[in-house]
Amino acid sequence: MRIISGTHGGRKIHPPSQMPKTRPTTDIAKEGLFNTLQNQFDFEGISTLDLFGGTGSISYELASRGATYCNIVEQDKKMYEFIKNNIQTLSFENQCHVIKMDVFKYILQCKDQYDFIFAGPPYALKEIDTIPDLIFEKNILKDGGIFILEHTPRNNYEKHRCFSKSKHYGTTIFSFFSPKLT
Repeated sequence: MRIISGTHGGRKIHPPSQMPKTRPTTDIAKEGLFNTLQNQFDFEGISTLDLFGGTGSISYELASRGATYCNIVEQDKKMYEFIKNNIQTLSFENQCHVIKMDVFKYILQCKDQYDFIFAGPPYALKEIDTIPDLIFEKNILKDGGIFILEHTPRNNYEKHRCFSKSKHYGTTIFSFFSPKLT
């Protein structure tokens, strides 16, 4: 696992060997995602939310590319500690903040708004289909912001009112959502 670009481009991250509840986004899928994003989004100075943080890989990439405020929500104690240690090792303490909490509780109590939200939940999560609705019902994505949900082909969000497009990388799909102006 590595940071692809930015100030820390090329840095390798070595996740724990035992991660029974964590499925990191592959480097190939992450590189494809960020190649798409860099053509439509300026990362410099943005605020981000990484739900189901896992290894923290998405947030390290965002911080390396100039995001100034990255919240990472991760419930698993081992992965929370892993992310916390990497934030220090990478000197991202002023940019990245890890929160040990259930993602759904975080969304329900969140008072902040973000420019960019990424959710990489466990693929078998029963509540995965509720995540886009919660993001928009709680109004935590800024106007003009992007929300991306990572999932498999068994989930389809093309009929969601805020869906804009999807990108496929093998069995990994990134669905893009944006607030619809009324």
